[in-house]
Amino acid sequence: MSGLQTEYPFTLPKGFVDDNGTLHRTGVMRLACARDEIEPLRDGRVKENDAYATVIVLSRVVTELGTVQRVTTKTIESLFVSDFGYLQDLYRIINFQDPSILDALEPGTPFPTASVGVG
Repeated sequence: MSGLQTEYPFTLPKGFVDDNGTLHRTGVMRLACARDEIEPLRDGRVKENDAYATVIVLSRVVTELGTVQRVTTKTIESLFVSDFGYLQDLYRIINFQDPSILDALEPGTPFPTASVGVG
């Protein structure tokens, strides 16, 4: 077995409030595969608004969010802006940067600016 970590737990800064008023802050994001970034390009919502691809990608790679049964695009759309940004940063870190930076951070705290740049 390789030592590659493919799932990363997270704690949202504010949290997702579901239709019952329950707050969900903890979750898991998995590494993305090529299909996660290609499939959204076929979606009509992305053809209307390129930025919507991020919503679809996050709904695919966030595999757990509290006790939410299934993370959907509606779930991601309903996040507070700070939590949406947090998940975008986490996505960039685990897929394009060195995820070891996560070990040194308190759950739910913002990522250092230098760690979220792509390239």
